[in-house]
Amino acid sequence: MSGFIQLLKKRKELIPLVGFMAFAATGAASFSLYFLFTKSDVILNKTDNPEPWERLDPSKPQKLLTINQQWKPVETLEMVKSMTK
Repeated sequence: MSGFIQLLKKRKELIPLVGFMAFAATGAASFSLYFLFTKSDVILNKTDNPEPWERLDPSKPQKLLTINQQWKPVETLEMVKSMTK
């Protein structure tokens, strides 16, 4: 660690590059953790729930940004789902 700091003191032009890279790495890690813990379509354990798409709420948008989405259930699909359960 001290060798890295000595390198930055010697080559000051690397400081902005290190700052931008640290900012990008922090952003990527936080974005990944956000999707991991808040989105229902990200699945970590498939053994407990072999059909995870059945638990998704179709009225809740799954994208980061959704504009003018209106969901309406399809009657025939709902009828087939109820018959197979």
